[in-house]
Amino acid sequence: MSAKPDQYDLIRKPIITEKATMASENGAVVFEVAMDANKPAIKEAVEELFGVKVKAVNTTITKGKVKRFRGQIGQRKAVKKAYVTLEEGNTIDVTTGL
Repeated sequence: MSAKPDQYDLIRKPIITEKATMASENGAVVFEVAMDANKPAIKEAVEELFGVKVKAVNTTITKGKVKRFRGQIGQRKAVKKAYVTLEEGNTIDVTTGL
């Protein structure tokens, strides 16, 4: 199992929030992924990088908020998240990193 460099570009980082922790109790892991990533590519990349079997992939796009910074109006970047549900018996420890 050799990971291709583009798989590391596809899956940016794990997301560790309260909601993501609740999802992990049901066997799901949340990752920030590239905006142009599709579900089959995410599934293949997670299986290759972590050596687990993926059951399902759900994605969501959070639009960037308009915020003020020192009086200037700016916009946060839009983020695509992937909720990766793993098969029974498979786990990913996101605290160790890649």
